[in-house]
Amino acid sequence: MGKSAKVVLPDLRLAIDKLAPVSGDRLPPERELRDILGCSRETLRACYATLEKEGEIWRRVGQGIFRGRRPRYMPIRDTLLVEGATPPDLMLARLLLEPQVAAEAARHANASDITQLRAKVAEGRAARDRSACEQADDAFHRAVAETSRNPVLIGFLMYLSGARRRVAWQREWDHTYRRIAPDEFQTIHSDQHDQVVDAIAARDANAATTAMKRHLKTIAVAMAAAE
Repeated sequence: MGKSAKVVLPDLRLAIDKLAPVSGDRLPPERELRDILGCSRETLRACYATLEKEGEIWRRVGQGIFRGRRPRYMPIRDTLLVEGATPPDLMLARLLLEPQVAAEAARHANASDITQLRAKVAEGRAARDRSACEQADDAFHRAVAETSRNPVLIGFLMYLSGARRRVAWQREWDHTYRRIAPDEFQTIHSDQHDQVVDAIAARDANAATTAMKRHLKTIAVAMAAAE
């Protein structure tokens, strides 16, 4: 007989403390947690249901499970607005929005925010495969958005982040990743993330706008070259 949810739940709490220590961190994939805990999918999902009811985790369809309570700016259900969006559509939306979000982050950041942003950059430098690189990149951009203190901007960024999990984007990103590999994430992309944080730390909104725009254009060019 497999482990029950009652037996697994304390171990799951410890695993989350270790692997997703900060509110907003994404939990590891379900298969990875099942291997760590030695339990079935059904048992793990029963544990998730308990933690979600307690407000310890929340789910984002197509994106994963996150630690903490569902942000107030995050709707329970997605709309179908970006169902037909292409990867170039999403990149253009990011280019239009994220530089301004970075500028707002520069206007509102405090010392704790900068420490958090530096930690996210370090996670990107330590990433060793496509999944880890993408998770670190997503976490960095989410942290910049949260630093803006604007729930509407945060909501838009989170929605675009969810759109990046859709099949069309993933297929395009897989092609790009095969071309540039992890070392570019650990160097060029992380260097650009650092430049964004430097501008935010200096409270220089114009520099933050420029640094974020430069970073996103690098991604757009890499995706275009991989076609």
